[in-house]
Amino acid sequence: MKRYHVKPGQEVNLKQFDPNETAEFKGGKAEGLQAIDKLTQELESLQELLYAEHLHKVLIVLQAMDSGGKDGTIRRVFEGVNPQGVKVTSFKIPTPFEMDHDYLWRVHQEVPVKGQLTIFNRSHYEDVLVVRVHQLITAEECTARYKQINAFERMLAEEGTTILKFFLHISPQEQKKRLLARLKDDTKQWKYNPGDLKERQLWKEYMQAYEDVLSNTSTDYAPWYLVPSDRKWYRDWVVATTLVETLHDLKMKYPKPSFDVEAAIRDFDTLAVDV
Repeated sequence: MKRYHVKPGQEVNLKQFDPNETAEFKGGKAEGLQAIDKLTQELESLQELLYAEHLHKVLIVLQAMDSGGKDGTIRRVFEGVNPQGVKVTSFKIPTPFEMDHDYLWRVHQEVPVKGQLTIFNRSHYEDVLVVRVHQLITAEECTARYKQINAFERMLAEEGTTILKFFLHISPQEQKKRLLARLKDDTKQWKYNPGDLKERQLWKEYMQAYEDVLSNTSTDYAPWYLVPSDRKWYRDWVVATTLVETLHDLKMKYPKPSFDVEAAIRDFDTLAVDV
């Protein structure tokens, strides 16, 4: 997944990245769906191992424009995992109580514990995206927050959290298509927010904000991946592949039992009663 990895210090220009790319597949969607099925089965085993070993913590950050595919990615990529070891957290507009704290306070409450895989559906990056676009913070405050976020993520990494951040990059044409589809489908109209149209008018401002986020906050310990997301199946394949490769790199092992297995088998054969 090196082609989608934003290198630390890299100046990102989103116009240079095609959100409709499917470069890794010559066989098209059918081939991609087969690959995703294999990856999700592999992820199911790796997540079980993560939970059993109870050593590592994994944080997945998903950011995107409205209708960018955060929910769809979660449903497809993580469809086979054990919900006992996975948590999804969505960050909405801060409550008055949350506003009384620093902007990272509510985020820190939701980071993963040992053995857990946590998915942020939106994240602390809203505090350098939405608030910047709507001019709720100054340019100086925004620059300071990049440094604060990097320090926060470094602390999490040093405490044993593996962090993967994905920007699901769609084109304005694809967003228009998806928003209209929501309006025309009575099973999806509940997902449409009239405010989405106002946010869409700020597309250029959001792209500039995302470019600055990607350029300033992709680090060795908390990398960003810029995921082409006009094709949903390709988006899912990129995210799943990156996650599976990363979990393999952790070289996890099932914990050894704290008891004598052979003795337990003998006791079972001796004492167990058929029911």
